[in-house]
Amino acid sequence: MTTSPSQRWVRRPEGSTWGDFGPDDALGRLNLLTPTKVAEGIKEVVSAEAFALGLPVTFPGGTALNANRLPPVLRPNLRSGHPNVNCHMDTVYPGASDIMNDDVVILHNQYSTQWDALAHVGSLFDADGDGIEEPVYYNGFRPGIEVKGPTDPADCGLETRPLVTTSDLGPVGVGTIAEHAIQGRAVMVDLAHHFGTAHQRIGHKEWLSVLEKDQLDIRPGDIVTIHTGYAEKVLEMKGEPDPDVLHSYGCVLDGRDQDLLSWISSSRIAALVADNYAVELYPAVEAAPPASVLPLHEHCLFKLGVPLGELWRLTPLATRLRELGRSAYLLTAPPLNIPGASGSPLNPIATI
Repeated sequence: MTTSPSQRWVRRPEGSTWGDFGPDDALGRLNLLTPTKVAEGIKEVVSAEAFALGLPVTFPGGTALNANRLPPVLRPNLRSGHPNVNCHMDTVYPGASDIMNDDVVILHNQYSTQWDALAHVGSLFDADGDGIEEPVYYNGFRPGIEVKGPTDPADCGLETRPLVTTSDLGPVGVGTIAEHAIQGRAVMVDLAHHFGTAHQRIGHKEWLSVLEKDQLDIRPGDIVTIHTGYAEKVLEMKGEPDPDVLHSYGCVLDGRDQDLLSWISSSRIAALVADNYAVELYPAVEAAPPASVLPLHEHCLFKLGVPLGELWRLTPLATRLRELGRSAYLLTAPPLNIPGASGSPLNPIATI
């Protein structure tokens, strides 16, 4: 049993990083993104080619892949009661020659290319050491204390008017991550090159085989990006995703493989990113209860403080890196600074 000076917990999950970066830490392994890691990333820039890794925020399209996340809505706002699209400013300022556009977007933060904040997944765990499991997040942050939100469905979604903010996930929300520049050395693990795009669970054995074949040099503080080809398939579907195809497309990590989870722990990577939905198989292979349906999420977000990236467009970058016989690059990937949110869209930039 380990006692936390903050008293949010007296017992931490086995193998977790709780308390390792301080009693009130909410950054997790992103603490390893030091100036030294930024310098390591810069050293990987040789040809100065840049790749935008974000999908359009309107993709995948529809709700067939996730009924809980809706596509963005884009509408002009109003300017003095007038539609603020192709708006003649002389309606507001007589004699003005300007034509203006201004708009509003309603956006589900994790609909498209995204970061999962540490608040995205918590777990039932006996952090108090009293034999009773309670809901808790990374480093012992608690629902209702630091991680706040409504219990009434009427205070959720978009139906209630007026629309007002009703949740604040506190220090483990994505705003904390956004305040710490996410930039550094990244390494591409090209599963699609080795296994193709047929649906396959990747466990520790398969993972190590790729690292060995490609002689990948993965260092503490690196961001690992996983290419499966999934996001490129999503783009091919032009906003009309076929769930029958996509739910069985490409490699997914096996979150039940304890050796694979142990590798994530021992590697001390700062973050883990994939071009697919969820990074891991979802729902995971059945296990005796109580068991997480997203065990890799639980391991990374809840235990280690390792943010997860999903639905990044990695195929053009992976293809170019392989042409050059390279795997490492400089990654710049800040989320939007949305205090208290469970995740954020982004348009990450890779520079090689």
